[in-house]
Amino acid sequence: MIRVALVDDQPLLRSGVAMALGSQPDIEVVWQADDGRQAVETNARDAADIVVMDVRMPVMDGIAATEAICRDQPQSRVLVLTTFDLDEHALDALRAGASGFLLKDAPAEELIAAVRHVASGEAVLAPATTARLVQHFVEGSARTASDQALQAVQAVGSLTGREREITRLIARGLTNPEIADELYLSETTVKTHVRAILRKLGARDRVQIVITAYEAGLV
Repeated sequence: MIRVALVDDQPLLRSGVAMALGSQPDIEVVWQADDGRQAVETNARDAADIVVMDVRMPVMDGIAATEAICRDQPQSRVLVLTTFDLDEHALDALRAGASGFLLKDAPAEELIAAVRHVASGEAVLAPATTARLVQHFVEGSARTASDQALQAVQAVGSLTGREREITRLIARGLTNPEIADELYLSETTVKTHVRAILRKLGARDRVQIVITAYEAGLV
């Protein structure tokens, strides 16, 4: 069972999301919060598997809350909700540790799929927008972060040639089955490589793999 928490200052939106997610046999909405501070405090007592987080909220915004949750309860993954696909605040949330983001007007089935993807360690950036969004983020906020870039280069340097190849395909937004087809590998082999990449880069998920790849100049 995937335990999900909802954080948004709009009760009607929360109710709709809770209804959509709660209708699934493998998803349970365990708690809801009106703002980031309440979310951080509640998650400290009852850590959810997935925290669906709004960005703009009173008291504590979604970026600060995401950073606190990812730091203090790393077993919880954060899925950020945003209004615009190039929302700078949502992109900052990725840096804070979020496992991806979803537009607020996404259909219910897309939200449900996103929760399942994040729960399994996948990213929820759509393939068509992954590279554009992450590159926009890196160019806008990390170009001057020389220490981070150096660390990224060193981490990428630990990858094998095949792992670098798979990392580039992940950065293009390809899924494991698509990578397997592209490289004529079995999906099991690809999953093994992805686990190794995550470990070597110290990444929580595929989103952080992509960010590290861009910072290191691999893609």
